[in-house]
Amino acid sequence: MNEQQLLDKGYRKYSGENIDVFFNASICEHSANCVKGNGDVFNTKRKPWILADNASADEVARVIDTCPSGALHYIRKGDA
Repeated sequence: MNEQQLLDKGYRKYSGENIDVFFNASICEHSANCVKGNGDVFNTKRKPWILADNASADEVARVIDTCPSGALHYIRKGDA
């Protein structure tokens, strides 16, 4: 999905320098794979709770790829 499609489906965008993270709270299953995967990027005790620049784009993508519900997506900057 592209950015507009994600936004149209209710995802919220968290911008980073090399990767943008998109989160949809309404489909989140609260498995906590994200916060367990990297608490520097995903931390529900702060606002904003997602800081895409707190790890490499590869690390952010790796953690998001473990999300079982599809509540998290990403778009790397420069991807076609």
